[in-house]
Formats: sequence, structure tokens, C-alpha cells
Amino acid sequence: MKFRTTIRKKGASDEVRIIEAPSRFAVYDLIKNEGGTVVAISEQREFGFGAMSRFNITIGTGIKRAEIIRTAKNLSAMLSAGLSLSRALSVIERQSSNVYLKKVAVGLSASVRKGSSFHEALALYPAVFPKIFVAMVRAGEESGSLSDSLLVVALQMERSEELVKKIKGAMIYPAIVITAVIIVGILMLIYVVPTLTSTFTSLDVKVPLATRIIVALSDFMVQHTVAVLAILAALVIGGIAFVRSRLGSALVLSVSLHLPVIGELIRETYSARTARTLSSLLSAGVPVLDALSITKEVVYAQAFANVVEEAETHVRKGELLSEAFAQHTKLYPILMSDMLAVGEETGKVAEMLKQIAEFYEEDVAQKTKDLSTIIEPILMLVIGTFVGIFAVSMIAPIYQLSSAI
Repeated sequence: MKFRTTIRKKGASDEVRIIEAPSRFAVYDLIKNEGGTVVAISEQREFGFGAMSRFNITIGTGIKRAEIIRTAKNLSAMLSAGLSLSRALSVIERQSSNVYLKKVAVGLSASVRKGSSFHEALALYPAVFPKIFVAMVRAGEESGSLSDSLLVVALQMERSEELVKKIKGAMIYPAIVITAVIIVGILMLIYVVPTLTSTFTSLDVKVPLATRIIVALSDFMVQHTVAVLAILAALVIGGIAFVRSRLGSALVLSVSLHLPVIGELIRETYSARTARTLSSLLSAGVPVLDALSITKEVVYAQAFANVVEEAETHVRKGELLSEAFAQHTKLYPILMSDMLAVGEETGKVAEMLKQIAEFYEEDVAQKTKDLSTIIEPILMLVIGTFVGIFAVSMIAPIYQLSSAI
């Protein structure tokens, strides 16, 4: 990023410079080292092709989650081999092909060389490194096992990504089929149906109610094609925005939890995410209350996050962690609280949470495969029904015409 910076130095007039840096903090550090003071700072906007080049698949940072995972693994390997942190960051900068990650690596290296701890440097990039990453690095620095903590957080993020990819993969096929059917349906209403309608009108054929409805819909779409497409686009964009909003996501989650197969799949997915995050944080040496606070933010879904927050309250009062989960078996399965209770009795909570996460991750992976198998025939049945209604509605008048002849 480029920042328009007004700099003041002793015995000199104010100077305005365009400084390229990964963040505002890096600009302040740079000017401070030069013996100056930042009077004003603002981000320099780019236009034209320079601005267009900022867009990446990962909106916001330009850095994919997979690159963060790979960076954590590489750092862990280099630190284990005996390289210093600043040198390892320098290697990351040189070997990365992502310009955004290079800038972040430069900023991290600069902060570390100036005496900041690694977790403090990471905290300057909240859009790139999630709180769990920063917390586990901090725990690793405090315990002297930074390389181990980096490896653990990399594996935790990798498992979470794999789980999300499997669920998305199960939804891709029906989404593509439904989208294709909608597009074909719109094209037929705009181009095919009007041809048949003109034939029926010229021959004065009496058409059934279903045909009249389709013809009326076709006429409306032909006359207001742009308006219909604009409305469809607005509905899609509005639907996505609503689902991503707090109210919309809560509503969708509430409805989804009551669906036969999908409800159980959602419960196990969030149980796996909660257990995996807590296990990783506790095994890295993060205090229980801090681990629960971070997990609450990582879980994302408000209903499940509320349970984690309640568990934090229980622990703060000196009660057992498993009690909060036992009171919400409609969200977290009974197995979660039972195995947590066993872990608390044996003093192996982190290990038990890891087993819970692995169990649910495997179960979710299997159920997503089963879900794909279930969806296919249902999807074919629904599509066949609509195609059948459309075909009969348009063929019936033609059949009546041929019978009359």
C-alpha cells in the first residue's frame, strides 16, 4: 500500500512523501527511525490498471488461506533447522510469488528486527493472520516452542480448510445444475415459447390453464427482459448479502438445523471446528479462558459461539467446561460433553478434544459423500417434474390441433 505522509523534522520544513509500506504502523516506524514525526497520513488510492491489479481471489488481503498455512509450515521447518526468525522471514519474502505476502513478510521482518515479539508483529495484520494464529504464536514464544506452535496452527487451519472444502464440494453439483436449469428456462421463455404462442394464436387453438400461465410469463419476460434480469440479479445479490448478515445467517442456521440430514451435518461441522480450535490452543499452552475467548470468535455461527461463551462463564466461576456443552445437546452432540467430561476427569482435555475433532471430521467427510448421493435423485426428480409440466403444457395444444385435423 502507498501512503501520502506529511513528515516534520527538527530544523526543517514539513515534507510530503509517498511511502510504500504494508501498513500505517510500518510508516510510523520508518519515519521514527529517520528522526522525524508523522504529522498527517492517508492512504494513496490507485486508479486504472494499477488499481485493477489489486484484485485477487481472496478479497481484502490478496493472500489465500493456503498461502498462510504454507508459510506457517515453512517457518516451523526453518526454525526447527536452527534459522533465526528474521532470516526465516527473509526466506519467506524471497521465495513467495505473491506480492502481498512479500510486503507482509517485509513488515514482519522489520518489526522483529526492531525488537517486537513475533506475535506483536503478526497482530499488526489482523486481516491476514487470525486471532488463533497470533495466540498460538504467543504461547509458543512464551514456552520456547515457537516452531511446534507454528506447525500445530498450520495443521489446525489446514484441517478446517479441508472440512469447508468437502462441504462446499458437496454443494457444487446441485448449485451448477440448478443454475443451468434456471438459465435454460429463461432462454426458453424468451425465445422458444413466443414462437409456439404465435402458432396457437394464428390457428385459434384453445389452450389449457397451465399453458396460459406459461405464455403469460413468457410475454412478460419478452416485454420486460432487462427489468426481469435486473430483478434476478438484485435478488441474487440481496440474497447473498442477507445470508451473510447477522440476522440472515442466524435465520438460515436455525432453519438448516431442523432439516433431516443437513442439520446433523451442521452440528458435527461446528463441533469439529470448536474441538479442533480448543485442542490446538490448549496443547500450545494457551490458558483455558483465553482459548475459549478465541474459539468463540473462530466458530463464527452465533448460536454455537454463544455456547462457547457460556462455557467460558462456567470456567470463570470454577465449574467444569463440559457442563455448558451438556446443557446444549441440540447444538453440540451428547458425545462432545461426555468425552469432555472424561478428559476433565483424566486431565487430558486437549487430547480428548483432538479425538472429538478427528471423529467428527471423518464423520462429516463421509456424510458429505452420502449427501451427494441423496441429492442427485432428488434433484433429478424436481427437475424432471418441472420439465414434464412445461412439456405437457406446450405439447397439449399441439396434440389438440393435430386431433382436430
